[in-house]
Amino acid sequence: MSIPVKLVAANDTVGALLALADALAGKQAVFITAPETNGLMPEVHGLPNEVDQDTALVVESSGSTGTPKRISLSRQALIASAKASEARLAPQAQPNTQSQWLVCLPINYVAGANVLIRSLVADTQPVLMNTSLPFTADAFARAASLMTAERRFVSLVPTQLLRLVSQAGIDDFLLAGLRRFDAILLGGQAPDASLLQKAKDLGLMVVQSYGMAETAGGCVYDGVPLDGVKVRIGSGQQVEISGPTLANFVADTDGWYRTNDLGEFDTSGKLVILGRTNRVLASGGVKVSLDSIEEVVRQIGGVVDAAAISVSDSEWGERAVLVYVGSPEVADYVAAEILSNLGAAAKPVRVIRVDTIPRLNSGKTDYVWLKSQFSG
Repeated sequence: MSIPVKLVAANDTVGALLALADALAGKQAVFITAPETNGLMPEVHGLPNEVDQDTALVVESSGSTGTPKRISLSRQALIASAKASEARLAPQAQPNTQSQWLVCLPINYVAGANVLIRSLVADTQPVLMNTSLPFTADAFARAASLMTAERRFVSLVPTQLLRLVSQAGIDDFLLAGLRRFDAILLGGQAPDASLLQKAKDLGLMVVQSYGMAETAGGCVYDGVPLDGVKVRIGSGQQVEISGPTLANFVADTDGWYRTNDLGEFDTSGKLVILGRTNRVLASGGVKVSLDSIEEVVRQIGGVVDAAAISVSDSEWGERAVLVYVGSPEVADYVAAEILSNLGAAAKPVRVIRVDTIPRLNSGKTDYVWLKSQFSG
């Protein structure tokens, strides 16, 4: 049996909420497009008018390191994800206390859509920010002040949290609103350790979320899988996941989905993500994580943000190029610090200072664009 696919624009959050309610009831599937422009829906190519009844939501991966792809999620996976998240974030909740979410991520990506789905499963009205406008701390503070439920949650990406933390030190109204959240889910990409420490020092309840569209969004919180989710480290240190939140058609015959992420378990048994398989360069036969390069650079005083990419090199095979936002005086120091911490294979062949790091609507660094600009 087939069901229709309803298209909803990302700037029609209320329409998306209603459409997703019907999708969770099995009446239709939903595809949330990019925002409308001048009242016109964006063109959508290759999407069928109908899909199998096992599909509730079709989402696109962000394409931060490659071509976006469409992922099919069942209502069972979406509901399992929402319920497992609620159980983890509010384990001691009293009966009849409500959970309310603040929407401040683009809903055409899984993290944003999940906020709507969790609201539907919790049977509460989310508070909606206008995600078509640039994210600001002031707009966030105003939206957070409209929340009324006892338990309050929000999903952010590191760039958003950085703006909030930077402003919260001098804005008591914003700080009070941030402290009112029972959990601030942080996903999208690996956060800077110093950012997490600053948030902790402000008394914020930040929970690091790991997942992707293929796992119905975050399925590991602070290194611990959600109830029902299993994680193992496969060959080549690739992270593998199984459980009820997996998307359709992504698991192998044994029920495991092999991610593109490298990981390990620390001494307490928590999952630690080391980087992506396609975020690893091989220079002179030595493999180096580009994410590790970024982590080192972000600890340097005078650096605000950083992104590392790999470029072809006739002698070494691949070399790193480092793009950063910050003081021009630290450019020479950046390469020396990378060499000291990660070795010669990680030392960038170029260090480029820019005004901003390009990002996708999901908040992730646009590595594809960076490679197109700086690979020559």
